[in-house]
Amino acid sequence: MDCVDFVELVTDFLEGALPDADELRFIEHLAECSGCERYLDQFRQTIAATGELTPDRISPDARQQLLTAFRDWRQQ
Repeated sequence: MDCVDFVELVTDFLEGALPDADELRFIEHLAECSGCERYLDQFRQTIAATGELTPDRISPDARQQLLTAFRDWRQQ
């Protein structure tokens, strides 16, 4: 597994949705790649920080700013 594959599978890994063979490859890559280890840690920290954030708790202005930022990022 390379880093690109790893990044694509992070959400499935955290949700426990990877097939056993893919999970094994994911964990093996994680053991060898400090960059992906940091990425996974950052992902977990983001989930912990935003875990209580629901759409009704975001102001309309903040929601629009976030949507704009993500749209602009995807177009780059």
